[in-house]
Amino acid sequence: MRKIKKSQVLVALVLLMGSGTAAFLAVQAAQSRAAAIKIPFERYSLPNGLTVILSPDAATPTVAVDVWYRVGSKNEVVGRTGFAHLFEHVMFTGSGHVPYGIHDKLTEGVGGSNNGTTSNDRTTYYETVPSNYLESALWLESDRMGFLLDTLDITKLNAQRDVVKNERRQSYDNQPYGLASEILSNTTYPASHPYHWSVIGSMQDLSAASEDDIKNFFRLYYTPNNAILTVVGDFETAQAKAWITKYFGDVPRGKPVVRPAAPPVTLGNETRLVYEDRVQVPRLYILWPTVGEKSDDRFALQVLDALTAGPRTTRLTKALVYDQQAAAAVGTSQDSSEDVGEFLITITPRPGHSLTELEAAADAILDKVKAEGPTAEEIQRATAGLEFSFVSGLQSNLGKSFRLATGAGFHNDPGYFRTEYEKMLAVTPADVKRVANKYLTRGRVVLSVVPMGKLDQASKPSESKLVKGAGQ
Repeated sequence: MRKIKKSQVLVALVLLMGSGTAAFLAVQAAQSRAAAIKIPFERYSLPNGLTVILSPDAATPTVAVDVWYRVGSKNEVVGRTGFAHLFEHVMFTGSGHVPYGIHDKLTEGVGGSNNGTTSNDRTTYYETVPSNYLESALWLESDRMGFLLDTLDITKLNAQRDVVKNERRQSYDNQPYGLASEILSNTTYPASHPYHWSVIGSMQDLSAASEDDIKNFFRLYYTPNNAILTVVGDFETAQAKAWITKYFGDVPRGKPVVRPAAPPVTLGNETRLVYEDRVQVPRLYILWPTVGEKSDDRFALQVLDALTAGPRTTRLTKALVYDQQAAAAVGTSQDSSEDVGEFLITITPRPGHSLTELEAAADAILDKVKAEGPTAEEIQRATAGLEFSFVSGLQSNLGKSFRLATGAGFHNDPGYFRTEYEKMLAVTPADVKRVANKYLTRGRVVLSVVPMGKLDQASKPSESKLVKGAGQ
């Protein structure tokens, strides 16, 4: 006899029963599966304010060390942007007791890895090393936290400033469609809003920043009381604590950090823009402001994203790419920063099909979701994909360290992954219908990126305002 999966039974019950019963069943199933994910951890703080999270796991003889600073582009100010990302580069150029090149030698040189990333909200630096190199990794991170400025001079700073400028040229200014994200954020958020500018910053601001400007930024934000140290992997807890006290305990506490006000944004009307780029094919971007990390609506919006575009059975992809063959590619994303979020649709047309046509077709499909909601089967497929991605991210020590640090940083709970997992799996068709109607309104930004001299290829060109990119 063919075995019936629990998920198939749940879908059948949801189809047969009312929305209240469906929601109850979804919550019960989500709680059961969430309880199966176990990441043991211990959290404590040093006297200087450093938050420490330890999660021993002897499955492999490796250990991940992650230092999560609560500083990103939103902590910058108008006219002085790009500092957080600049430090992502400067942090790898040596510190007071670590000459340039030693960081790589003690991580990549022993078979491990190291890197860093910067977002609007946080900057994180991390290593994965063989377990017997844990002390070295802790020493490296403590030295750049406490002694980076000892070796940072104008020559080193200018070299990294030029590296970042070149990265901006490659990723934004000279990249086909590269300025679309910056145009969208500049339009969605007021000029004084912390999410208005891009993480990489502007050429003008990077050039204008003085040595004192940049060093003062470091002194304020890269301090123990503004950081979370997470260690995950094969280590002995008592020894790890002793090393952490030894290397981080004497780093002085910094000044209290005042968090910037970053209120959610609601657009009252539709803004239509067209940008001329050195591209061969036009592309359409439709962005709605949504919610950040603190809102539970983001879980239903993530499911809406997952059932709207991606695999060939999703609404927009099936209709526009396969059935109508009007689009070469369709993408959606629901991205939540700490304070704000965006739901974005990106559509690239096939020859013979216009952006105006594709915008109307996409709107019609979304209107049907708003009117009828998704099916229970769509919810099951979408959440299965999200669940797979979530669990896959926990396979490595580094992935677990990211999840623990993010929970502590944004929710004051390293174990928030359990709540997040449960709420993601408990989303119902009614939840998705509600958020689609609440957020996918006429208050949006519609951007057409068209080839140079082809303004007529914009969606509704007569209603679209020409916008210039950086340096134009």
